[in-house]
Amino acid sequence: MLTVSHLTKFYGKTAACRDISFALDPGSVTVLLGPNGAGKSTLMKSVIGFLRYDGAIQVAGLRNKSVEARRIMGYIPEFPSLYPNLTVSEHMEFIARAYRLTDYSGRIDELLRRFELDDKRRKFGDELSKGMQQKLNLCLGLLPQPQLLLMDEPMIGLDPHAIRQLKEIIEEMRAEGRTLLVSTHIIDSVDMLWDRALILQAGEIRANMTRTQLEESGSTLEDLFFEVTEGQGKEAPAESGAAE
Repeated sequence: MLTVSHLTKFYGKTAACRDISFALDPGSVTVLLGPNGAGKSTLMKSVIGFLRYDGAIQVAGLRNKSVEARRIMGYIPEFPSLYPNLTVSEHMEFIARAYRLTDYSGRIDELLRRFELDDKRRKFGDELSKGMQQKLNLCLGLLPQPQLLLMDEPMIGLDPHAIRQLKEIIEEMRAEGRTLLVSTHIIDSVDMLWDRALILQAGEIRANMTRTQLEESGSTLEDLFFEVTEGQGKEAPAESGAAE
C-alpha cells in the first residue's frame, strides 16, 4: 500500500530524514517510534505530500502527490488545526464535502458519539477544551475512511474512554484491509496494536521489524526501542521489509 524509497529531507544543512526506505502491506498497522527530533513528523509530512523531498513515495502504486493518491490517503496531525468560527458539526460537514463523501451523516453521528462529542455539535472550535479539540481532530481524520491513514501522536491529550475508542477503531480499520502508520513516542499506548515497528533515530531507520520477528527474538517493543536508541544490547535489524 505504501512504498517509500530513499527518502531524504534536509532543513538547511541538517538531514531530518536520510535515505529512508520501507514498505507497508495493506491491512496492517505500523508504529513509527523514535526520540524527539528523530524525524518522525518530517517523514509523515513527506508521505502525505506536505514537504518537498528527494526520493520516491508511492501509495497503491500511485505517486503520493497525485490527485488519485490523495483521494485514498488521510492524515491526523499532532496538533489540531480548527476553524474558530466553525462549529463541531460544520467542521465535519466541511470535511465530508471536501472529500465528496455520500451518505455520511450516519458516520458523523457514530464518530461524535464514540468520542463523546455528540452534545458538542454547536460548539465552536475555539470553545472546545484541548482534549475535545483532539477528539474532533480524530473525527475529522477518520470520517473519510481512507485506505491509508497517517496518525501523528494521536493519543496525546485523550482521556481513557477516547483512547479505548481509538484503539478499537484502529482494529476495525485493520480488519477492513486499511493501512495505518502511527507515529508516537509513548510505547505503552500502541504496544498491543502494531504489526510492524519502525524505529527512527537521527533521521535514519535503525530497526524495521514485524511483531512475529520480535516475539521470536524473545524481546519486547520497549526493549527493542532502547537497544536501538540507547545502545543497550545488540542493534536490531533494519532491513526486513525495506523497499528496494
